[in-house]
Amino acid sequence: MDQVKNSQLSEFGIIFLFIISGILFAGLVMITSKVLRPHRPNEEKLTSYECGEDPVGNAWGQFNMRFYIIALIFILFEVEVVFLFPWATVFGNKKLIAATDGLWAWFSIGEMFIFIAILALGLAYAWARGYLDWVKPDQEIAQFKSPVPKKLYENINTKYSGKTTIER
Repeated sequence: MDQVKNSQLSEFGIIFLFIISGILFAGLVMITSKVLRPHRPNEEKLTSYECGEDPVGNAWGQFNMRFYIIALIFILFEVEVVFLFPWATVFGNKKLIAATDGLWAWFSIGEMFIFIAILALGLAYAWARGYLDWVKPDQEIAQFKSPVPKKLYENINTKYSGKTTIER
């Protein structure tokens, strides 16, 4: 009995040592990189990065909740699709299929159809609730009152209407 307890303790001790050494290694790497790297902040480096575009406004601006919902739905389906890989590995096990006279194959296929049906049901629910629809802004016609008379614009349009953009 004591030998079983000691072996379990040593196994947990090994795991504990791996966890402690991983934390120490990560901390050591972070401290080393902070000491060795150059620290020269400037205005360009301190701006928020927005996919190559120049940032406009404050970095704490609010985004439409639909971006977050689409991201969550994407992550949900990505995580669930990961479950297809172990299924495919187990489904292709010839020993299990031969040992059950093919019953294992039918059980696996049925199980996968149920899984895919649940995914499709979730997608249909999100689609029906309108989570996948983008709000399209209404096009507003500009109500600009120009001080230039409309007749001058018409003269310019008729003058250049027969010429191509290269001739202009």
